[in-house]
Order: sequence, then C-alpha cells, then structure tokens
Amino acid sequence: MQGSSSKVRERRGARWLPVTALLALTAPCALALAGAGLVTGCVDDSAGKGKVDKAALVKYVLTSPPADIGTKLNADFDGKITLLGAKVEPKGVAAPGSKLKLTLYWQVKQPLGEEGWNLFTHILDGSGERILNIDNVGPLRQLDGNHQVMWPSAWEAGKVYVDEQEFTVPASIRTNKLQITTGIWKDTSRIPIKSGPKDAHNRAIVATLSTGVTPGAPRRSGLPTLRVTDLVEGQSIKVDGKLDEPAWKSAASTGPFIDVRSGKPNTRFPVNGSVKLLWDEEHMYLGFEVKDKKVTGGFDAKQPDPHLWTKDTVEIMVDPDGDGDNRDYYEVQIGPQNLVFDSQFDNYNQPKVEPNGPFGHQDWSAKLKSAVSINGTMDNDDDEDQGYVVEVAIPWKSFSKAKQVPPKPGDTWRMNFYAMENNGGVSWSPILGQGNFHKAARFGRVTWASSRPAPSASSAPSAGSAPSAGPTPSVKPTPKLKVVNPGKP
Repeated sequence: MQGSSSKVRERRGARWLPVTALLALTAPCALALAGAGLVTGCVDDSAGKGKVDKAALVKYVLTSPPADIGTKLNADFDGKITLLGAKVEPKGVAAPGSKLKLTLYWQVKQPLGEEGWNLFTHILDGSGERILNIDNVGPLRQLDGNHQVMWPSAWEAGKVYVDEQEFTVPASIRTNKLQITTGIWKDTSRIPIKSGPKDAHNRAIVATLSTGVTPGAPRRSGLPTLRVTDLVEGQSIKVDGKLDEPAWKSAASTGPFIDVRSGKPNTRFPVNGSVKLLWDEEHMYLGFEVKDKKVTGGFDAKQPDPHLWTKDTVEIMVDPDGDGDNRDYYEVQIGPQNLVFDSQFDNYNQPKVEPNGPFGHQDWSAKLKSAVSINGTMDNDDDEDQGYVVEVAIPWKSFSKAKQVPPKPGDTWRMNFYAMENNGGVSWSPILGQGNFHKAARFGRVTWASSRPAPSASSAPSAGSAPSAGPTPSVKPTPKLKVVNPGKP
C-alpha cells in the first residue's frame, strides 16, 4: 500500500468512493482504505498508456527555481530535498466535484542515493481523513515498470523538479475544509520532514482550502438504536460459536448490516452479517452471524494483534460514555481463526503510527472469551462457503475508562458493528462519508435494559427503619461463564 496507512478504514472509512481489493490492480497504486476501512481509491493516470515518453519530461526538470513557485513552503526532507512551494489552480473555493491543478516545486540538495523512493499525495477532509490518493497522477509520476518514471531516487543534485497533478474534489466530502499533503515514501517508511509545514505522519502540508460545504449539515437519516435486555435468572451463555442457547433466540438483533456509505441495504459488498447482544453483571455478549462465500484466515496464530481487517473479520467499536465524542473508545476485531485484534484509543484514530501501527494502545486487552464456527472450509478456493459465526463475551471491567461499569439499566452506549473483508465492510450504523469506521458520532445507540422488574418504593427500607433481625434470604449467584475455545486472554 503505497504511501498509505494499512489501517485507515477510510476506513478507517471508509469511507467515500468504494475501492476494494476486488479490483485487480497490477500497478503499485496506493489505495486509501479505511481503518480502517474503505474510502476512496487512488487515481492512476498511467494505466493502459503504453511506454512512457521520457524525452517529453525534460521540460519538467529545471536548473533553478522559476520566479513564481506559488505559496512558499520550504519543507525540508531530511536535508536532502526541499519542497520549495506549490500552486493550486483555480484559486478560491475547492467545491465538491470541481477540478484542481496542483504544481509542486521540488529542489534537490543531495541525491537520495538508493532506489525505491516514490512520491505520494494525500487529499484529506477537514477531520483529517484521507479521502483521495493521487500518488501516481502527473507526468513525473507515470508508472515505468514498478516505480514512477521520474522517482526521487533518480533526482539529481541542484535540479528543480516541477511536479504537476490534477484531480477532482470528491463529491462526497462533507467538511468545509480540504487539505493537500505530500511526501516521499519507500516500503513502510517516509522521509522525515525536519522543518516547514507538516503533520504528525511525515506529510508536508501543501494547502488548506475551503470547500464551501456547510459543516455538520445532515446528510441522511438518524442513528439506529437497539434495546438490549440482560440474561434472566437461570440463563447462561456457553461461548462455543453456536448461538444455540434459548437466550440467543430472543436476544436483541441489529438485523442485516447495510452499506456503510449510503445507509441502504447492501447490494455491492460480497460479505454481509448481523449481530445479537445480551448482557449480565459481568459480561457483554455478542453473537455475529456472517455470510461469506469465501472464508479467509491466513494469519500466524502467534502474531499479537494481527491486522485482521486486511482479510475477513468482525469488528466491534465501543464508546462507553454514549456521547459520540471519540474520547476513550475501544476497538475489538475477531477473525475466522478466532484471532483477536484489540486496542484502546484516546481520541479519534489517535494515537496511531503510520503506515503499519501500532494503532491505538495495543497493549490494552479486552480479556475476552470467543469462539468461532465456520460453515464451510476456511482458506479453500475449491468450494463455496456459507460464512461463519463469532460468539464473544467481553468483561465489563475491561472498559476501564468507562464512567460506569457494568452499565445501569437505562444507560446508553455508542457502538458500531462491522463485517469486514479486504479493508472494507458493511455496518450496523452507516458512516455516510463523514469519517472512517472509527467515527463515534456515527455509532448507533445501544441501551442496556433489565428483564427484572424495578423494586417498588414500598419494598425499599425507609431511612429510619432498622435492619431486619430475621434470616438473610438466599440469593442465587450470577451464573459462571463456561468458555470453549477461548480467544485472546
């Protein structure tokens, strides 16, 4: 994934124009997939054009900077290359659907001295979400084999390289700002920026433009809600991946997941699913049923926190305080191999280290118990699978940053659920292009309800009454959880 985060579900997120791994891209074109996530795709202007005319590129290489380099940036890439300035045309509002021309002026102080370095350009919305990659767009960036025709690895000392790009502002953008960032990448690394306008991910900030979009304008319908009743006395859940206890038959269900970007029934994504929820004083219980014709595992069982979103997985997002502000929220993923990725985040997508993590505080553990049953044959292309079931119990005490655990009857948490494949997915609550799969403002509302009647006022002791001297009534203990095939401890 070129110049990109492996977990953005832009997605992070989508988001978003859908680009999935179903696209048979042979060029190393960057995909902005979210979180992470499915957002917009890369734009590659080199496909099908045949051999690159290198002689025509001479006009883009100068011996000195031109008089007009647009906005001066002087972004210093490790003392070797300077991004002198940039022009964005036309000037003014970068409205959704409009076409922009970007010209970057790069000056080489010292050759990089090794192969593999390419240019990338990310277009971000006002929340910092990557909504477009234009890595391989422009004369210098045409693909010549497996790299850009005039990649920074071949740049000569003292020369100025005029890097022209054109792109269309995504019509789906929903923020009033748009930001253009750029940098130089190789494998999983980016050249560090020592000075000049930059962000925390070694991307030079080229320009911040107004889109004319009214911030916070509603796009579609409201958030889904779910009332989840607790286990009645005498019921228990055996975590074995079967969902065959009586409690599951009457459990609250999300119903079929929907298209993450439109909120409509899923007709485009090859995987779908649903989830049921239950709870008691000790655990939150979830039972996912995923429809998938090709169930894929493929991860090393010994790898901690594998990046499950890159293949098949279910995902649980939890913002316990119920306000959707993305502060102190949690992410849990469980794949068909019953492997687990779990992490805790302080703020929206933060902390994170691009491109390969860690994402959030991966030392946090949900201390969950899980089991998976597969209706088919995992990692076998010779048959058609039906899908898989994930059953999981998460202790309330794992949500250490929540204001109240276990929740009281009537408390509402913000949550979202996904069935994912190859960086994309379907969801309970759609994101509608307003961020990636981490966008807590788009999480649905889960209200925890009790099956037991509330104590009447007459049954409660008065403030001045003395305690009874009679025998203490017997109280049945909370059923213990029987665990089969536990997931990550």
